[in-house]
Amino acid sequence: MTATPIQIIGAALFAIAILHTFATKFFERLAHAGPRHAGLWHLLGEIEVVFGFWAMVLMIAMFALVGSAPAIEYIESRNFTEPMFVFAIMVIAGTRPILHAASALVSLIARAIPLPGSAAAYFTVLSVVPLLGSFITEPAAMTLAALILRDQFFTRGISTRLMYLTLGVLFVNISIGGTLTPFAAPPVLMVAAKWDWNTSFMLTHFGWKAAIAVGINALLVTLVSLRELGALAPAGNDAATPRVPLVLTLVHIAFLIGVVVFAHHPPLFMGLFLFFLGVAHAYTRHQDRLILKEGLLVAFFLAGLVVLGGQQQWWLQPLLMSMSSDAVFIGATALTAFTDNAALTYLGSLVEGLSDDFKYALVAGAVTGGGLTIIANAPNPAGVSILKESFSEQAVNPLGLLAAAIAPTVVAGLAFRLL
Repeated sequence: MTATPIQIIGAALFAIAILHTFATKFFERLAHAGPRHAGLWHLLGEIEVVFGFWAMVLMIAMFALVGSAPAIEYIESRNFTEPMFVFAIMVIAGTRPILHAASALVSLIARAIPLPGSAAAYFTVLSVVPLLGSFITEPAAMTLAALILRDQFFTRGISTRLMYLTLGVLFVNISIGGTLTPFAAPPVLMVAAKWDWNTSFMLTHFGWKAAIAVGINALLVTLVSLRELGALAPAGNDAATPRVPLVLTLVHIAFLIGVVVFAHHPPLFMGLFLFFLGVAHAYTRHQDRLILKEGLLVAFFLAGLVVLGGQQQWWLQPLLMSMSSDAVFIGATALTAFTDNAALTYLGSLVEGLSDDFKYALVAGAVTGGGLTIIANAPNPAGVSILKESFSEQAVNPLGLLAAAIAPTVVAGLAFRLL
């Protein structure tokens, strides 16, 4: 396929943005070394800013080369529903009533697991919460899991090694844990309606395999880190925090469910979200700080990915379609590390006459590779935004994440291909 100059520029900027995600620590060091321009270096060191920044560069190039009308038309043709949804669901899921309810559920299940110290709670967070993502959506599950892990583990002095191992397993388990239903995982959502994949199909072809892989990954990382987790006392309730009334918790859950139900209708879920902000403001004594900044940064990241990703179809689709159904699983797993997995499955949905084996391999590969990098799966930036403060220089090393995610990715791949 012959590429236009804008498509070539878009591909080049996309590659630069990927490299930029690996260089965020470099910009943070520049900020500390040169106070005069520290603000600029801190901005470029924020991983959530990367794709939005290079999307802006792409738009400037489009305005300069093809004019304002085509540039505006391109932006208006992009679908920004997912960034808006992730923003709304992150803020609601990160509130004290929702977080306390989720933590209580984790504690209840952990009591039945015969593991020492905080190991039982750790295993529960990494196994149960990702599977909840099949019902409350993956971004909500990521937000809850990341906040619980931050409060109960990451802020309590665990080793950097354990933090990276946790991040790798969390990202992989969230990516595959949303496959029990056809509406919760973005790469599944892109194809479910067109390929007639309902809940029964997802459970029988993906769900039970994903549940097994999620459990194995959570158990393996718990056993590998059992000495450190066993020495960490279970996190107790903060007596200074006022008890959240049950009615208020139920109201928050209702808002969460409402946003999930109307996830594909921005006027509805954003209207609910604005109403929620009013309720949250009315009961501030039962709220912690709303994670509006974190949610907006993640939305900005995903919106930039939408803008840049729209210029990659010219090379990505022919590459995918040139693979056999056997090769596409490995190909999709690898390509997911460099582009959002939902983009891969969306491109596959545009092609008519695909075999059932090819469809399965494409989606299975896309969700399997969803934990390898920060851009591999839409909820990943949300997890990084919440947990990065605990890492050195307040940044997650992409190579550290990649290394930690390889083993759980292999487990997920074996589950989808051999079971």
